Amino acid sequence: MILPQDNFAKLTFLVIDDFQGMRSLLREMLRENGASTIDLAMNGLDAIKQLSGRKYDVVLCDYNLGDGKNGQQVLEEAKIKQLISPTCTWIMITAEKSSDWIMGAVEYQPDAYLIKPITGELLLSRLDKIRTKKQAFAEINQAIINKNYLRAIALCDARLAHDTANATELRRIKGQLLLDAGEPAQAAALFEEVLAEREIPWARTGLGKVCFLKGDFEGASQHCQLSIATNRAYLEAYDWLAKAQQQLKQPEQAEATLAEAVKISPNSAQRQKELGTLALQRGDMALAERAFRKSIQVGEHSVQNAPDAYLGFAKVCGATNKADEALKVLATVQKQFSDTEVKLRVKATEGLIYTQTNNLQRASEAAQEVEQLLQQCASMKNEAAGLEAAQLLLSTGRVESAVSLLQNVVKNNHENSTVTGQVQALFSAAGMAEEGERLVNDSRKEAVELMNSGVMLMREGKVEEALNAIRTARNTMPNNPRVLLNFAYVATIYMQRNGVSPSLINEAKTALLEANRIAPGEKRFAQLQEALSALQ
Repeated sequence: MILPQDNFAKLTFLVIDDFQGMRSLLREMLRENGASTIDLAMNGLDAIKQLSGRKYDVVLCDYNLGDGKNGQQVLEEAKIKQLISPTCTWIMITAEKSSDWIMGAVEYQPDAYLIKPITGELLLSRLDKIRTKKQAFAEINQAIINKNYLRAIALCDARLAHDTANATELRRIKGQLLLDAGEPAQAAALFEEVLAEREIPWARTGLGKVCFLKGDFEGASQHCQLSIATNRAYLEAYDWLAKAQQQLKQPEQAEATLAEAVKISPNSAQRQKELGTLALQRGDMALAERAFRKSIQVGEHSVQNAPDAYLGFAKVCGATNKADEALKVLATVQKQFSDTEVKLRVKATEGLIYTQTNNLQRASEAAQEVEQLLQQCASMKNEAAGLEAAQLLLSTGRVESAVSLLQNVVKNNHENSTVTGQVQALFSAAGMAEEGERLVNDSRKEAVELMNSGVMLMREGKVEEALNAIRTARNTMPNNPRVLLNFAYVATIYMQRNGVSPSLINEAKTALLEANRIAPGEKRFAQLQEALSALQ
């Protein structure tokens, strides 16, 4: 059923296209069907400006917007910055029919993808179907945006009781929510129930995720391979298969998996970066260079543009005797990204390139700057920064600074065997294998003691002391997800007993969100989110 014209009159529209003729055509098409509030944008920057100033009900966006951001990147930024509500309908429109463009757009989930030329009847029919579904999922999507996973699960269950038309999509969303809420057993039961009816890639991949979270990497690999066999274009299965293969110490297979994925969808900056990183680790410099170049190219105008691909490309250049090009890339990174942690990583990478070219004086100068930057860096969100800096410090004889830095890396990642293994490898490469093993073990032990301090005091009824102790632990290990979760737990109990403090609520929420960023899928995250919401 087509939307009535009086309903169209109530909606706000944004048309984004770099050609004036197409903007005018779409505007007239909408006006003929009762729309009155229609804004126009001629490029990506203009679109973001418009989206920042008004909430739209419907966005019609061309994929190719000329120089700057493309349609996918506009959608990506709108979702990440929450410039659009869960009820907003986003339709991607383009004359481009290549699978590269289509897969790139579909991967970031517009509500529909239409190939030009389009008719008014087709557009209105698609809008009608999408908006009806959007209204059905609005509350669920808002709960997901708020990371209130338990509420979102309850809303899915309530809707599943009567909405048979959307049952498949509701079960897919619920399955992912159960994983996000730290309930892998319940998620597995749901995925198996779906698969008992028919083979669906998202359910099969879901079982792969469950296996991965349980540490059954062989099972994860098998499920993801089955998912790909069912649908060779289901990209999430490739990502999880590659993760499982890396855990199984199969880097060559993981590289091949990601290489196959980027053939299907080459315009994913993140996946190209992951491929480049794997290839660099394996010494496949030609592939690493291609992947990092592509990642930089497609991510240039993205809101998620990050320094990792640039730094990876610089490392490739350094390893292939192109030091001058590497240093030019690092200069570009410094211009684009100004925060202290990026400066630290740039300087550490620069120093390592100088060591490769035996320019020990410049390497030593870079290491000195790294030590100064470490004083300015209260905490590092990316353990790679600490590892890169420590490698340079060790290679230039600054052992004391390197040891202190690596101890902090271990404390913040004491349960992450991959990171602690990388720390041990750095010690071994510096001829400190035995000492390194002792330092890693001591740092792990210290992390556990600090992590448990507040919780133990809380159990003894010493609430004030518990909060002070866990806050000290958080300040010492600001990127340790267990410490952050423990802080939120102690803060919640404290407020349940002593009354709500808005500042402590915000402090606990900040800790929770950071814990979820570092280690998503923790059961306590969802439970503590619920408890904090109840306090408010």
